[in-house]
Amino acid sequence: MRQIMLDTETTGLSPQNGDRIVELGCVELLNRKLTGNNKHYYLNPERESDEGALRVHGLTSDFLRDKPKFAEIADDFLDYIAGAEVIIHNAPFDLGFLEAELAKAKRNRFTSVVAKVVDSLAMAKHQYPGKRNSLDALCDRLGVDNSGRKLHGALLDAELLADVYIGLTRGQDALLMDAASEQQTATAQTIDFSQFELITLQASESEIAEHEAMLLQLDKASSGKTIWRTLQPTL
Repeated sequence: MRQIMLDTETTGLSPQNGDRIVELGCVELLNRKLTGNNKHYYLNPERESDEGALRVHGLTSDFLRDKPKFAEIADDFLDYIAGAEVIIHNAPFDLGFLEAELAKAKRNRFTSVVAKVVDSLAMAKHQYPGKRNSLDALCDRLGVDNSGRKLHGALLDAELLADVYIGLTRGQDALLMDAASEQQTATAQTIDFSQFELITLQASESEIAEHEAMLLQLDKASSGKTIWRTLQPTL
């Protein structure tokens, strides 16, 4: 499965009011592994950034003046994302800008080119209801190192989002198989264990507590639908 982590920086908050994209960063995952096949564009928005936006990303008009306009990179960008599942933190914000830029450039809609768009903010709110779920907050919660994030940057934030997304969906790891192992044929063997003295190891109190904490987290993530809570123990 090909996934793209995507982030943008913009001149302001509203494409309807003429705000534009100034930076676009994409990080590719293939079968949940980073490939290094990333995309990064600085863009000339043909307008000034709002003071608040400039404080966030620090990309001045002088720096962006000689950068390409969105229309100049549109085809390369669409070819890159075609058919991928795209993960965006607070997807409606970025999608609004992407669709506006593609419309100005007279290109296909973003959502018609990609296979699917996933909003990682919505995922986080479902998993951690009532908690802060900004990218920085999730980095802290999931143990992702964001110490290099002094200003917002589209490529850096996409890289952080990749680690955060893997953390949010870590329960899926057990479902994945290594490509090499898929090509191997298992050979069943019968072993007589009666000749061995088997030792039973009991979990410590701390291990039991950690296990229970993980089960509670899975309960919360599935909205209380975990099957082991509904099954009655049998004697």
